[in-house]
Amino acid sequence: MDIKGVIKEKGFTLDRVASELKERGIMPRASKSSLSQSINGNPNLSTLQAIAEVIGCKVVDFFKDEYNHFSAIVKYNGELKEVTSIEELEKIVQEIKENKE
Repeated sequence: MDIKGVIKEKGFTLDRVASELKERGIMPRASKSSLSQSINGNPNLSTLQAIAEVIGCKVVDFFKDEYNHFSAIVKYNGELKEVTSIEELEKIVQEIKENKE
């Protein structure tokens, strides 16, 4: 989860997010410190939703680094190959198809 990274990508700082949360009455006691502690700990869904609302993104954007990771091990003819992208996997599948013909 990369909340701080998404905040930065959207052109915000923790100070600005905390200020906006207070101004909008979403989190009246928000501060840079409390927000940082929450983000570094285990933020609850309502905190994630509030931050997303302020910076203009979706909660799922905070998890993009988690669901974009791909890893697979392919065993073919006794040989193991590790792939870290769909493109690599497709290349290996194509090579297998070409070798079968």
